[in-house]
Amino acid sequence: MRIQLATEPGRPEHPNEDWASTAVPASGLGGALVLLDGVTPPPGDDGCVHSVPWFTARLGGSLVELSASRRDLTLTEVLAASIRRTADAHRSSCDLSHVRTPQATVVLARWDAERVEHLVLSDSVLLLEGPDGTVCPVLDDRLDRLPPGSLASEAVTDARARNKEGGFFTAAADPDVASRAVTGKTPRAEVRALAALTDGASRWTETFGEGDWTAAFGLVREEGPQGLIDRVRELERADTDRVFLRRGKRHDDATAVLAEL
Repeated sequence: MRIQLATEPGRPEHPNEDWASTAVPASGLGGALVLLDGVTPPPGDDGCVHSVPWFTARLGGSLVELSASRRDLTLTEVLAASIRRTADAHRSSCDLSHVRTPQATVVLARWDAERVEHLVLSDSVLLLEGPDGTVCPVLDDRLDRLPPGSLASEAVTDARARNKEGGFFTAAADPDVASRAVTGKTPRAEVRALAALTDGASRWTETFGEGDWTAAFGLVREEGPQGLIDRVRELERADTDRVFLRRGKRHDDATAVLAEL
């Protein structure tokens, strides 16, 4: 088994709000992967005294612990328990009902000798590579399916679509959101490697269209997670007329994880 991870903030002066980790038992027969992309709030009150990196570290730490130690729990149950535990850590000091309370997208994967389990919530990506090189993307595309014009402003997105029926969902303070995640299981023999990408790293495919998911996986395998991030940064710098980035951030936090089973 070989695991590689790279992460880079969108701006050096701004804390990285992505978070990623893996857990591998000493036996080497299984493991778990966690990838979070913290949601950057606009300037102003979000009802919380804690930062997004505080939230992603709390949530991510719980997800790693429970994914690895509680094999009796499904990944949906692991996410629900971790959201509840994180909410309890700041419920007394913060307004967790605020639409901008700290939150994150989630990718979870767990494997053993028999199966690979997965969970994806919101717009980070999990790629499963089969023994023949076929790549299967696991996507939660609800954000992409919002009606045209609904993303005209962050305020509209929050008020009408975030964590609401008919919109899209992120891990914030409500454990029930775990049931909204895209989940599944694949026989272990059908997966030889996994790659998890926050949307800052998946821009190579989703924003710039440099290649499909199979090509993106091949790039991560050949040049490593940092190689993919470096390619994205080059494309961002070259897009001076914002043909591709449009109103998006010039540089976003970017994280990629490769686990070769």
